Amino acid sequence: MTVIRLDLAYDGTAFHGWARQSGLRTVQGVLEEAIAHLAGEPRRLTVAGRTDAGAHAAGQVASFVAPPSLDPAKVQRALNAMLGPEIVVHRARRAPDGFDARRSATGRRYVYRIDTARWPNPFEARFAWHRPGGLAVGRMRGAARHLTGEHDFASFCRTLTPPASTVRDLRRLTVSVGAERVEIRAEANAFLHQMVRSLVGTLVTVGEGKRDPDDMPGVLAARRRSAAGPVAPPRGLMLLGVTYGRHPLPDR
Repeated sequence: MTVIRLDLAYDGTAFHGWARQSGLRTVQGVLEEAIAHLAGEPRRLTVAGRTDAGAHAAGQVASFVAPPSLDPAKVQRALNAMLGPEIVVHRARRAPDGFDARRSATGRRYVYRIDTARWPNPFEARFAWHRPGGLAVGRMRGAARHLTGEHDFASFCRTLTPPASTVRDLRRLTVSVGAERVEIRAEANAFLHQMVRSLVGTLVTVGEGKRDPDDMPGVLAARRRSAAGPVAPPRGLMLLGVTYGRHPLPDR
């Protein structure tokens, strides 16, 4: 047997997230059904980052065990023919022995886009949170500095069942501003469920003047979801890339 790695992009609007769920249309479910058709038997995918319902990916990575006779180039062509443009395989290849898309990953990078224009843009509305009105970006950057580094992010995630460590190394959290748009980029060794969206929601409350940037150490110390801000909508979130080994993430 061999391992095939898929580098994927998808529009998550019409999916109930990545993970397979009975009776619901998910990215994993659609891909596994298509791969089973090609391989002649079910194949289970592992993935670098499980995206939420309505969230997107430009640089997702998934892998599965396959017989040596299954040609990665054929897999790519067939999947794109069946699933594109909603799901697109940018690259398919045989991976080194022992490769696992999730366990082998050493970093993930996300971007969250906020549309601050008065009216939503119909050509971008699927990929941005329309929140009209300016934000105090300087204040948001001040809050982000308190959150960068290795911390317990229990206040920024849903309760884990079963309980597990909520310590993560947030290597980068930046806020940039453009023409009626704010972008928040986050990079970490791994992320907790809804962590990026919770970070975004909290930074927005700071940018709105509802919370002080220097409150962030106290939010971290509280280790309670209620201590942080609201969870931002999923449509503005996109997984940009995954790191394996020490190679830097692609900057998209």
